[in-house]
Amino acid sequence: MTQLTPSASNSPIRILIVEDEETLRDSCASVLEHDGYCVATSGVAREAYNLLRHNVFDVLLVDWYMSDIPGRELLAVALAANPLTRVIAVTGKATLASSLEAKGSGAWAYLPKPFSAVQLDILVGQAAHATLSARESLRQSQALEQVGENSDKIRILGLAPAFRDAISRARKVAPTDASVLLTGESGSGKELFAQFIHHHSRRASRPFLAVNCAALPEPLLESEMFGHRRGAFTGAVRDKPGLLEAADGGTLMLDELIEMPRTIQAKLLRAIQDGVVRRVGSETADAVVNVRFIAATNRELNQAVGEGLLREDLFYRLGVVPIHVPSLRHRVEDIELLANSFLGHYWRKYRGIDLAVPCLGKGAIAALKAHPWPGNVRELQNVIEHAVVLLEPAAEIGAADIPFLSIPAPARDRRLGLEHPAGTGAGAGADDSYYDARDRLLEKFDRQFLTRAIAQAGGNLSKAARRAGIDRTTFYRLMERHGLQRDES
Repeated sequence: MTQLTPSASNSPIRILIVEDEETLRDSCASVLEHDGYCVATSGVAREAYNLLRHNVFDVLLVDWYMSDIPGRELLAVALAANPLTRVIAVTGKATLASSLEAKGSGAWAYLPKPFSAVQLDILVGQAAHATLSARESLRQSQALEQVGENSDKIRILGLAPAFRDAISRARKVAPTDASVLLTGESGSGKELFAQFIHHHSRRASRPFLAVNCAALPEPLLESEMFGHRRGAFTGAVRDKPGLLEAADGGTLMLDELIEMPRTIQAKLLRAIQDGVVRRVGSETADAVVNVRFIAATNRELNQAVGEGLLREDLFYRLGVVPIHVPSLRHRVEDIELLANSFLGHYWRKYRGIDLAVPCLGKGAIAALKAHPWPGNVRELQNVIEHAVVLLEPAAEIGAADIPFLSIPAPARDRRLGLEHPAGTGAGAGADDSYYDARDRLLEKFDRQFLTRAIAQAGGNLSKAARRAGIDRTTFYRLMERHGLQRDES
């Protein structure tokens, strides 16, 4: 067994190699010591078991099929001693079953034999980088606690049972590197959950980046995510790294995942599997990255997979831990808490700290709780922000002071997707001018046409836009103009 002594560069990364094949064990140790790591080796699982119980290692390379003690038991001992240990499962019997077993047991990576020194270098380098990032995040968190500051960078409010369950799940998965798939309606707070997971993870000191997969056409989305080489397309005047490279060591959120074109889904899957990024216009691998993925969608996932909108293999890669963020109407008990929080925030922002903050009266609270909130927390935030601008200091806010209650009933009901019978205000009024009557009827036609198109396309907005014969950007703009939500039918 090699003694555990620092190498020439005095590297803080401590590695244990457990491998019963002596030649391979010594070769790996030689490569890693040359890179400046502090390396120990063992060819006997029982000996490695005792080493792991009494020492802390940052990286463990373990043969998954040792003769006396299985690799998964050594993995459990290593993680019990140090939850931050990155375990790399090495095996000459590379199968899908063994890969799933290793990842399910908590392995950080899976390395089939035979492998090259370059592959070993890259994988251990990624593990070391992740370890150093985790140490830095822990140091910053402890520093904040010592000076009495709140170490929670992302504040999420809610007491409803469904919401607390979602937060509990997010808190449990945050310290791991597992991919997370967030589902829930638009405006329910999925991006806030993603930020919460990132800032409670070992990657908190590294970047958190987000990309909306529905906001960009396919060529721009590919360039934004993967980067491009100079001359790859018109306007590419220089090399440009993409978000995958920029998020190295951190977290990348893929919002509106199902709107991502399948060609890009295939390229993303390859990057997730190999950790290698190839920029647009490049014929070689441009970067090796270590990124945690958090995906989000307001669509029904099984339906999207069944319709071929989302690749099944990508779904399994990104959906390791699913978390559903409940809509605001399913957490009515949180409305008063959230409204008061927004009220204080926007009052300080627009009116300063010298003027007394208004308070919500019983009527206002009852009105807020009775509203269906099709836009969820984002809509509530917008309503309170609008109210703050018009309120007097120290005033008691009544139901009439809530902006959405000031909208005439027919317009409010149209906004919520409710239809009125002819003659009750939904169509042209007797006293309307020609242009007013025409605009009113055209608005009704647009809304009904869009709603029907979305329903016929099963909620797939891209398909709905194609059937309507208009481009997707224009379709989204019309939806926004008429207050339609993406999951509305």
